[in-house]
Amino acid sequence: MNYKKKFLISIVIPTYNHGTYLKRALQSVLDQTYLNWEAIVIDNHSTDDTGEIMTNFTDQRIKYLKIHNNGVIAVSRNAGINIAKGEWIAFLDSDDWWTEDKLEICFKNINDEIDLVYHDLEIKYTHPRFLDRKKIKSRHLKKPVLVDLLVDGNAISNSSVIVRKKFFDEINGIDENKNLVAAEDYNTWLRIANLTDQFLYIPEKLGFYLIHNQSTSNKDMSVPARQAVAEFTKILNSEQKIKLEAFLRYVSGRYNYLNSNYNNSRKDLLFTLINGSIPLRIRALVMIIVMMFIKKKKNND
Repeated sequence: MNYKKKFLISIVIPTYNHGTYLKRALQSVLDQTYLNWEAIVIDNHSTDDTGEIMTNFTDQRIKYLKIHNNGVIAVSRNAGINIAKGEWIAFLDSDDWWTEDKLEICFKNINDEIDLVYHDLEIKYTHPRFLDRKKIKSRHLKKPVLVDLLVDGNAISNSSVIVRKKFFDEINGIDENKNLVAAEDYNTWLRIANLTDQFLYIPEKLGFYLIHNQSTSNKDMSVPARQAVAEFTKILNSEQKIKLEAFLRYVSGRYNYLNSNYNNSRKDLLFTLINGSIPLRIRALVMIIVMMFIKKKKNND
C-alpha cells in the first residue's frame, strides 16, 4: 500500500449530556492539520444543549446520529464503527480533545506493518486532588503484546487510539456486556492483541484527557478490569497471574484511598507491595500511601 496517499480516518465520538465538552472536542478535530477525516458523533439522546451545539457544526465531514445505548457506551461506539467509511478508526471521547497535529503525526508513523497506534495524553481535572496524575504516560508494549497488557495493565487510552477498521470485523465489534462498562476499551485492545502484535506507541502528548464529576474514572476500575481480562488469564503462568492480581489490587487500593475507604485501601496496597513486581513509579506511590497509613496510625495511638 502506498502510504504517501492520505487515507480516510473515521473519528468515532460517543456523547451524552456533554454539550460544552463536545464543542471543544469537535473544534479540536476541525483544527487538525490532517484533513482527510470524517467525524461521527453518536448521541445517546442527550437532554442538554447537545443538539443545538451540533447545529453550529456545518462541516460536511461531521455526521450526527442519535441512538439509545442504555448506559453501555460500547453500543454507541459500535454504531459509529458500523457506518464508518475509513480504513482506520480513531476514538475520541466527547470530554477529551486533541492537539492540532495529532492525526498528522499518527499518519506519518503508520506503514504496512502497523495495525494500532496510541500515544500519551495530558490529564486535566475540574477538581484536582492529592495524588492525581498529570499525564497518562503510556509505554512501549513488549511482544507478545497480549501478555504485556495483561501483566502490566492497560497502557492504551481510548482517545489516543487509531486502529485498522478490519479488526472490529474480526472481533465482532466492541463487547457490549454491561459488566465491562468503563473497561470495554481495555478488553478491546486485548482481543485485538490476540490477533496482532503490530502496536505502535508514539511517546508524545497529542491530546488531553478530562476528569470531572461525571467521569467513569471516578469508579473502582478494578471491578470492570477483572471482567475485561477474565477470558485471557488462562494463558498466564502462576507468577504472571500474581502480578496481574497485584496490579488490580493497586487500582482498587488507590480508588479506596482517594475515597477515604482506608481499611480496604491498606489491605490492597500491602498486597501490591508484597506480591507485585510493579513499575517503580507505581511502587513509589504505593509506598508513600502506606507510609501515610503508618503515620496516621501512630498519631491515633
